[in-house]
Amino acid sequence: MGDLLLILLYAFLGAAAAGLLGALALRLLRRRSVAVSLAVVAAVAVGAMLAGTLAVAWAMFLSSHDLTVVTTVVAMAAAVSLATALLLGRRVVVSCRELALSARSFGEGGTFTAPLGAAPAELAALSRELTATSERLTASRERERALETSRRELVAWISHDLRTPLAGLRAMSEALEDGVVTDPARYHRQIRTEVDRLNSMVGDLFELSRIHVGALALTTARVSVYDLVGDALAGADPLARELGVRLVGDRVDPVPVEVDGKEMTRVLANLLVNAIRHTPADGTVAVAAELRAGSVVLSVTDGCGGIPESDLPKVFDTGWRGTAARTPSPAGAGLGLAIVRGIVEAHAGRADVHNVTGGCRFEVTLPAARS
Repeated sequence: MGDLLLILLYAFLGAAAAGLLGALALRLLRRRSVAVSLAVVAAVAVGAMLAGTLAVAWAMFLSSHDLTVVTTVVAMAAAVSLATALLLGRRVVVSCRELALSARSFGEGGTFTAPLGAAPAELAALSRELTATSERLTASRERERALETSRRELVAWISHDLRTPLAGLRAMSEALEDGVVTDPARYHRQIRTEVDRLNSMVGDLFELSRIHVGALALTTARVSVYDLVGDALAGADPLARELGVRLVGDRVDPVPVEVDGKEMTRVLANLLVNAIRHTPADGTVAVAAELRAGSVVLSVTDGCGGIPESDLPKVFDTGWRGTAARTPSPAGAGLGLAIVRGIVEAHAGRADVHNVTGGCRFEVTLPAARS
């Protein structure tokens, strides 16, 4: 037992000496290629074995022949280990170089193309992550370009829409100043109307900007859909009477939802105003609400005559005006439906539209309130 402990001690001392030298070498060469580090690791492994063997052989007073045999065997193992380490290191270096070139093209061209050759598992995983990141960045750039295009179009549309009421206000104010107006009260009423239009457009722009930057703060509460629809119908009734459109809301189930009452009332108001303005006189606008597949579906059906199928995907885009048959009245700037979609999506819902007989139906799907 004592001889075994002595052998263990000498073997440990020899291997520890080789390990310390290897650790020092790795520290000094830490900025060099990974191939050099692998060669050092292989040399340490073989050196530790050789040092331990020589220490034990010296302690046991082996013959020179036996010592030569052991040394030769260890030297062959060292040669094979170093060759294997160098080959592995070269493979890793080549894979790293190819990955670096692909990453450089990623930075310059914005698209990452994974190297074609086989690579170690870690580098392959890194390549897959870079590929996924490249795809996400590409999608993000596409969204950014689409958003920038939408912003430019919005500025152009708003500039055009603002020019008309501002020109009218200027002409009416100059006429009042020059005293050439025979009915000043009518001009005052018209000025008030134009100011209300401008105020509505500015309010829509502010709401849309809050939605786009994610600053729409919601204060949700448990409310009944019946109450939401009732408030929206009451607010839209004067416009419907003025335009000769009948409002119908008798298919509303009193199901609960957790929403921001103010914002959701605005959603319904925008949909109702949009439907009323595009429904001919003596037409009907119907509002319904039902529980469908665990979600609450609010719908507004108008008599506009339908929307071309090619325009359906663009209905909720900012500034969408549609065809001549659905050109908004001067009171709108094409922002109402974009605001609807933004508010609904902020509630984790979705807004859809599809054609029905004689018109189209706008649907708002919201998560049902938890029991």
